[in-house]
Amino acid sequence: MADSAQDKNLPASARKLAKAREQGQVARSVDLGHFAAIAIGGWLLVKWAPDIGQWMQKILMQGLRFDHAMLQNPRLMGERAAALGMQMLMVIVPMGLVMSLVGVASACLSGGWNFTTQALSPKFDKLNPLTGVTRLFSKGNLVQALKSVMLAAVLGTVGALYLQSRIEAFAATLAMPLPAALQQAVSASLSGLIQVVVTLALFAAIDVPYQRWKLANELKMSFQDVKDEHKEAEGNQEVKQKIKVKMREMARKRMLAAVPNADLVVMNPTHYAVALQYDDKKMGAPRVVAKGADLLALRIRDIARESKVPVLQAPPLARALYQHAELEREIPAALFSAVAQVLAYVYQLRAAMAGEAPEPGDLPELPVPPELDPQNPAYQSGPRRR
Repeated sequence: MADSAQDKNLPASARKLAKAREQGQVARSVDLGHFAAIAIGGWLLVKWAPDIGQWMQKILMQGLRFDHAMLQNPRLMGERAAALGMQMLMVIVPMGLVMSLVGVASACLSGGWNFTTQALSPKFDKLNPLTGVTRLFSKGNLVQALKSVMLAAVLGTVGALYLQSRIEAFAATLAMPLPAALQQAVSASLSGLIQVVVTLALFAAIDVPYQRWKLANELKMSFQDVKDEHKEAEGNQEVKQKIKVKMREMARKRMLAAVPNADLVVMNPTHYAVALQYDDKKMGAPRVVAKGADLLALRIRDIARESKVPVLQAPPLARALYQHAELEREIPAALFSAVAQVLAYVYQLRAAMAGEAPEPGDLPELPVPPELDPQNPAYQSGPRRR
């Protein structure tokens, strides 16, 4: 049994609706198009009936008129037929353009304006006869076929009943002159046309909401579909997390690679480690090139010792630098004095090791502001940032 979470009982999201429109999936009612075409076409025929009657009479009279020259030269009959055909096109083409606009307008009324070329792209899976048979007997096609049969049956019944009630009026036109017969036929057909239009209007009133409901039902989503769409829109969280981990690892490697170039490392003594670098020709103040806590602090310490970088134990300064100094940025101004004393001590120590100066004593107490030391009670009222 399928998982209930896979049941497509959730309405389509705005993203899926937009994607469906891009693929040409919109609610289109064929019955609305039929109704609009018959209604507008019938109205135009009724409105222009007198002019059309005179035009047809004129065309018919010209087509049935022959003279001696035309009988002697059959080519003239072809030229007359071509001329009469052009006259017919002058009426038929504008009528066709109007009906085309009616078709477009009716489609927009049911599903809105939507222009896309994706529906024209070839789909080779439709060439498979097995899938074609499956689609042929699908539920949607069977419902559409049943609806078409019902429409044909209803229209046939309406037409048959109308002709049965007006058969004598139509038969009487056979004994009338052509102009009178045309007018009588148009008048007799008008009420029948109204009945057909009313019938089509009823079918369209049912089909338009049905097509919208059908499309909405086809585009319904399961809970898993919603989750997948959210992942697609926002990005897979697992992938994003892996990217973040990878970026942190790369940043950590760059940071550790900068430790051998540092001037000193300040520690606390194992919890925190901050590597500082200072070049008075390029920097306005010492800069933090690496910092870490716990295992990362020990790793910074080991690399510094392997690279012969001085490692000093200055717990308050190490805590303050770790808490308030940013990586690859200059240290806070409040710690300039303390760091300057540490650098001076390191320079003296290097000079002593080179035999250029006496060995310095113990590192003096550093002037670290209490509000910058996380373990100092005054830290609660001081600035906090990492």
